[in-house]
Amino acid sequence: MQKDNWRALLPIVVFLFLYLGLGLLFEYGLGISMGFYNVPIVVSFLVALLVAFIQNPKLKLDDKLEIIAKGIGDKNIITMILIFLAAGIFVGVVGRSSAESVAYFLLSIFPAQFAVLVLFVVSCFVSLAMGTSVGTITLITPISIAVANASGFAPALCVGTVIGGAMFGDNLSFISDTTIAACNGQGCDMKDKFKTNFLIALPAAIASMAIILVLSLSKDVTNTIDLSYNLVQIVPYILVLIGGIIGINVFIVLLIGIISGAFIMLITQATAPTELLANMGSGVVGMYETIMVTILVSAICALIREYGGFQAILNFIRCVFKNTKGGKLGMGLLVGAMDIATANNTVAIVMANPIAKEISEEYDISPKHAASILDTFSCIFQGIIPYGAQMLVAISAAAELGCELSAFDIMPNLFYPFMLAISCLISIFVFGKEK
Repeated sequence: MQKDNWRALLPIVVFLFLYLGLGLLFEYGLGISMGFYNVPIVVSFLVALLVAFIQNPKLKLDDKLEIIAKGIGDKNIITMILIFLAAGIFVGVVGRSSAESVAYFLLSIFPAQFAVLVLFVVSCFVSLAMGTSVGTITLITPISIAVANASGFAPALCVGTVIGGAMFGDNLSFISDTTIAACNGQGCDMKDKFKTNFLIALPAAIASMAIILVLSLSKDVTNTIDLSYNLVQIVPYILVLIGGIIGINVFIVLLIGIISGAFIMLITQATAPTELLANMGSGVVGMYETIMVTILVSAICALIREYGGFQAILNFIRCVFKNTKGGKLGMGLLVGAMDIATANNTVAIVMANPIAKEISEEYDISPKHAASILDTFSCIFQGIIPYGAQMLVAISAAAELGCELSAFDIMPNLFYPFMLAISCLISIFVFGKEK
């Protein structure tokens, strides 16, 4: 049995010092807007990888390179990268107009009294179809501010509702980078993880909708909201959702979405042919950082595992958590801690994946439940931290429209992440028996 070695975790400590430490300094110490994201995460991981290389001088450099090559060359890592690229193209193709059509269509058929509830449903649908919470928030936040101005609902309520709905799709979407990372890292089919995860997310969504409905009905709203839309542009989203739910291979699902999306965007003249190609390229470019982080984290984790760092964490979890339910909670808290440190739920999952895999084997947790726990807990923490990309993008988008909000104005209105946390804990401790 491999000996544990806490010193092997030094690269992670160095990364946290650089990324979290400098990020908090820039954002809250120096007051730099989006300062947390002015710290280059790839550079921070490169420094951490250098530290990992320097450790354990008894091991030759060539041997270390061979170790990280095996880590990066893992089938799950390669598959993950290819899916990231395909998902980026799809998001680039469907663009902003498709998401707006979903929102405007639903807002046109429901009374303004239910506008906030509609915003939540739209955010859930768009993020589920697009696979990106940040992208959804970027698209829907301006609509939420318009809804707040037209209806009289508080902007913080509207924006918080959008963030909550966006995290619903981030957690469940077949093409979300968190789903891709969790499923490939734990070796389970996306449809199996979806079914397991849906039973946790649905009660949280229903509870959130109930809270929003109660708040909506308590306010007197008489205004109307009437905006133009094109229903045909929703088709690519629906095809991707149906394909994923019935279990079609994710590459085929994305290909269907890309082809149908490109065809519809050209036929409806929403995008010119040259612009469509540029959007595809932009979508791929948007995935580069995630891909580089995946590669670097895989390399670092391979060395940490070799040095005994993972064994140290496993031994600690064994001491604190004694059964399967405890193992699930330990896995969730592990990825939550990673997310608090990195402010990126995908990075948190990628970092936690190797350790979580060993925890699942140790505590007899099925791959689909392990993937669900990793994705769910990472989305819970990512949805509520005041320095996460989702929160900062929402605040920035609102500010561009003249609506000044702080993270602490929005946080009390993040109903879905809090309901998801309660639902997840109930699923572990009350309905913890796996099927």
